[in-house]
Amino acid sequence: MKRLVSSVLLTSCLWGSVNLSVIPQHHQGLAQAQTSNEQLFYTFYGQQIPLSLRSDVVAVAFKSVRGGTRGEVKPLYLQLQEDLQQGGSSATRGESRATGLAVDVKPLGDRFALVTLPSGSRSSIAAVTQQVRAAAYVQETLPVLSRSSSSEASSDQSEEAIVLPNEIVVSFEPGISEGRKQLMLMQNKLEVIRPLRFTNNRYLVRSTSTSGTAVLDVANRLSSLGGVQSATPNFVQSVPYQVQSLVANASSLSEIPNAVEGLQRLLARLPQPKNTPFSTAMLPLQWHLNSTPRRGQLLPRTDVRATESWKNSNQGEGVVVAVIDSLIQWDHPDLAKNVYESAKVEEPLPGEVHGWDFSSGGGGDPDTRLSEEELDVMRPDFQKSFALSSDELLKEYPRLARALKSYYPDASRGQLASMLRNYLRSRVASEFHGTWSAGVIAANPQDNTGVVGVAPHAKFLPVRVFGLGGQITPDALIEAVGYSAARDVDVINMSLGGLLPVEDLTQQIFEVLEANPQLAIVASAGNESLDGVGFPAAIPGVISVGATNLTGNRSFYSSYGGRLDVVAPGGDISTSAGGGILTTGGTGVEGFWEGISLPDYSWGVALDPLGNYVQVQGTSFSAPTVSGVVALMKGENGGLSRDRVSTILQETSNYEGLTLTKADENHYRLQAAIGFGTAEDFSFLRPSGIFQPNQPVSAQQYFFGSGLVNAQAAVEAAKR
Repeated sequence: MKRLVSSVLLTSCLWGSVNLSVIPQHHQGLAQAQTSNEQLFYTFYGQQIPLSLRSDVVAVAFKSVRGGTRGEVKPLYLQLQEDLQQGGSSATRGESRATGLAVDVKPLGDRFALVTLPSGSRSSIAAVTQQVRAAAYVQETLPVLSRSSSSEASSDQSEEAIVLPNEIVVSFEPGISEGRKQLMLMQNKLEVIRPLRFTNNRYLVRSTSTSGTAVLDVANRLSSLGGVQSATPNFVQSVPYQVQSLVANASSLSEIPNAVEGLQRLLARLPQPKNTPFSTAMLPLQWHLNSTPRRGQLLPRTDVRATESWKNSNQGEGVVVAVIDSLIQWDHPDLAKNVYESAKVEEPLPGEVHGWDFSSGGGGDPDTRLSEEELDVMRPDFQKSFALSSDELLKEYPRLARALKSYYPDASRGQLASMLRNYLRSRVASEFHGTWSAGVIAANPQDNTGVVGVAPHAKFLPVRVFGLGGQITPDALIEAVGYSAARDVDVINMSLGGLLPVEDLTQQIFEVLEANPQLAIVASAGNESLDGVGFPAAIPGVISVGATNLTGNRSFYSSYGGRLDVVAPGGDISTSAGGGILTTGGTGVEGFWEGISLPDYSWGVALDPLGNYVQVQGTSFSAPTVSGVVALMKGENGGLSRDRVSTILQETSNYEGLTLTKADENHYRLQAAIGFGTAEDFSFLRPSGIFQPNQPVSAQQYFFGSGLVNAQAAVEAAKR
């Protein structure tokens, strides 16, 4: 079972903790400088990354609460929502009972929650904050920021939530003595929470003299000091639930009755790929491996030709791919065979068996799977979606019901309830994003009924960095990258994008790549549909991957242009779930279904009633497709350097089977007319903060990079 780590425990391992000297006067002034939305920023290699203070949401850090068994202790975010809506409880400080507040409380990892005012609320965030602070189980409240403009940040349309704790990641220059480090921290009234593991000269620190948005100024000042490489606030970023995109797809993710029988009838109509070492029943649905069963013999292929590559390779035998992601249920029947036993390394972490979970702060956790506490958080919404009647469900979730109604004004109450059910279920299912990614890379079923990964004989190392709600921090990623390299993996897959650019993480990746010239890092281009791939895919040396769909078009969400290397199938479920990438799901965990009847229909992104298999979309799945191809290449030639791997991937990719939509053609015509690389004038188009030199490119290169990856050709080139 996971340990719930509180913010109090984070300070139990202080190095050089001091409380000497007063902040210099110029530092004091700087600490008070960022008082308006227009002035909020942090720095990334000298660039000012602007931020806005959200006026509709406040973050909550909980105290550690222990005791009781599963189901007996209410998750604190639910307790807080109940207390706020009722205007207080016996758990709050004070004697008077405040007026109830209509708020939405969502968990963010195991230590935080976001308290949001609905659009049109008469309450103020100040009033909400006051009542939140009165709860005895609340440690503190924290500001929430956004990269959006202030007007957008306060609107109900913005979902980005960047929590600003009193934590800063500081990287010192090599060769700086311990005494000088300590002196610099003393002079700036900072104390070390802990040194970051699997990296050099990096520490997580906190200010003993300020908090709130002034932490940004402290970090900015530190980054300008001699002897400091960089200093970045340890943002608790929320990769959002993406209500808008899930709601937009809600009508195509309907319940399908008699799911098992229906799937069998569908598979009976689809031919199996010929002459392949793997012939599982569901292989014809895995069009990213071989699209012929779905598209027929006459249409061009839109897959990576994985089935052909298996015939001329060892299918990734002896290769290890680190999957840096969210919940990874490595005991899924189609994954258990290929999980890497990291406990066999020379110096394993305490309790380490199969990878590590860095998401909970502090020392982390040896299990990347769903914990009992997390199940308690996720189960209520999930079970209500199955157990409540349509009227009960709409009454239980009025805010989501209104959002659906705004998208589908002509929908009946029954239709709205059906879409709401699928939204809630898909939101819970998406917490197993890491399980989805791992399945794309290295699934290997124990019988002939499951799904197959691109490299079915490769091993995968589970490395968790996301808490519930998409919670992720720079320190977790920095340690995860270093940990993966220390475990001597061959490939690191990072199916994450849209993150704030962080100088400390960039430097960590540079150092890891320099020390391991054969290590390949593959990352998602991002789902923002913007010119310029997201962070960390934009970091030089990282292989960035965009997404295509079954018809060979750019997937509508896939980012393009600057720093895009190649594309691979990422799926598109906007019109049909069958257009998604079929992979392993996580909601088959027994605890989700205790006390309710098992459905006989498929739902949301799930292909089967329990959700053991899902059909999903995103550059999050084009990246692991390419990581699997790299594993196939390294299985044949383990001595390939990273640069050679990247070159082979790009040289063997092509535009066969890829077509531009008319919208993309017109987009290219406009961009070509005004000039490529316009990021200097329109920096918001490149959220990674990393741009490549301006150069003319063809329309195909603009949207597809070097083209669609070809596993068969890449493996043959690797052999040579």
